[in-house]
Amino acid sequence: MAEEYNGVKFKTILKDLGTPADPRLEELRYWCHIFHEKNLAPPYQGGSYGNLSFRINPGENIFIITGTCIGLKDELSDDCFVKVIDCDLQNALVYAEGKRYPSSESMLHFSIYNQRPDINAVFHGHCKEMLQSVKTLNIPETETEESYGTIELVNSVLKITEKNNFICIKNHGFISLANSMSEAGEKSLEILQKV
Repeated sequence: MAEEYNGVKFKTILKDLGTPADPRLEELRYWCHIFHEKNLAPPYQGGSYGNLSFRINPGENIFIITGTCIGLKDELSDDCFVKVIDCDLQNALVYAEGKRYPSSESMLHFSIYNQRPDINAVFHGHCKEMLQSVKTLNIPETETEESYGTIELVNSVLKITEKNNFICIKNHGFISLANSMSEAGEKSLEILQKV
């Protein structure tokens, strides 16, 4: 992790303050716990480095994501999650529903779902050992190092996610893309085991 967390870099417009309701939140909670336990989302003062999401309905870019500044080590109630309903990338606006702001990488998750209709889960974590093993494990990596939560980071990631389901972001972290949360989580654990 090259950059300390300093909050979200976009404006959030909360359309509804209701708590997201979806039976899959239980599975998302499970994977948040695993990411913490395996140090794939290391804690910082007031939160965890990492964010996990799942697409709500096929064919739509609406998804549920971990809220900003939540500790994945904590007991996560439903209001720790946020439904992102749209993004205006050009103006750095995220439209959401929930009791808190969505993760700082919400624009990244939105853009991946938009690019890849076959993907239903995006898990983003941080692991120094993975970053150090990019070449030996032949993991696709972004060409440039970009600041978290920015459109520049989004664009660098989209260049290599069109054909890859597991990538590293240069000097930053990793992203696991899959058809399901279990696939995204298991792939992350599989790569971790290799390093």
